[in-house]
Amino acid sequence: MTTPALRGDRGQALPLYIWLTGILLFVAFAFFAFAQAASARNGAQSAADAAALAAAQDSRDELMTGLEQAIGHDDQWLDWLTGDSDLVTGTGATAAAERLAAENDSTVQGSAVPTTVNGYPGYRVTIETRYTVGKSIIPGTETRHAKAEATAVIQPRCTIAPDADPKKAVELDCAGDVVDIDPEDFRSDDLPDASVLFSVHLAE
Repeated sequence: MTTPALRGDRGQALPLYIWLTGILLFVAFAFFAFAQAASARNGAQSAADAAALAAAQDSRDELMTGLEQAIGHDDQWLDWLTGDSDLVTGTGATAAAERLAAENDSTVQGSAVPTTVNGYPGYRVTIETRYTVGKSIIPGTETRHAKAEATAVIQPRCTIAPDADPKKAVELDCAGDVVDIDPEDFRSDDLPDASVLFSVHLAE
């Protein structure tokens, strides 16, 4: 026989169980919402990083083209090795950033902005994801897009002797790689890969 006390305890426990289950479900949904937001932010940052690197790499390619054309024709060709931002137009930087942003389902906000970090030229890019955070218990997340910003820098890797004569053969020390360039006997394939002369990396 079930005593009245046992029936009473069981009746009191049921509402408590329902209440605790509701709290646990709410906490689980809240964690899911935060995870959604974190995932969107991470995706946005990855897209911004890729877009900024693409912009900087485009200008590095322009530096390489200018250097190749200047050697043997311009006595100031060594200036191209400094990565001087005044020597490049940067006209393709934004387009390059937009391509990489699109590959990551994002769009560039405005344009790739030329900047300088520790004396080195670079580009700052801001993106917004095309996708939203998604539906969650937090109102408005289904229409909210993630945004992120990144800056990439073009850093020269070669050192040049102070007494180097641009009219004669020059030896470059590019972070341990030795590159010899003779402007009087220069061919385009004398230049190494762009990554030997310039590194492109995200600003810290």
